[in-house]
Amino acid sequence: MDLLRDVVVLLHIVGFAVTFGAWVAEAAAARFRATRAMDYGLVLSLITGLALAAPWPAGIELNYPKIGVKLVILIVLGGVLGMGSARQKRTGEPVPRPMFWSIGVLSFAAAAIAVLW
Repeated sequence: MDLLRDVVVLLHIVGFAVTFGAWVAEAAAARFRATRAMDYGLVLSLITGLALAAPWPAGIELNYPKIGVKLVILIVLGGVLGMGSARQKRTGEPVPRPMFWSIGVLSFAAAAIAVLW
């Protein structure tokens, strides 16, 4: 059971890496677009995060305030990505810079909370 939980934690980290890595790639190329890779990383983080929020195996103590804060960040990040993608499709223009930078900051903040809290 511990191995299964460790695999889910690994996939959760991969979800962050995909989201943040796609954001870094877009920032480095100065395209400032929300990509499908960011969406896929976010969905992977959500699914694995929900699985990790369950108290399994028995005896695991969960930090519910931390889980709540990370869930709020994930919801806000999903909203920003959704608005950015919709705006891109409608106008064909890149995401506005403040919105684009907030994607990176929120993604990084979720990882920082996971590691430092």
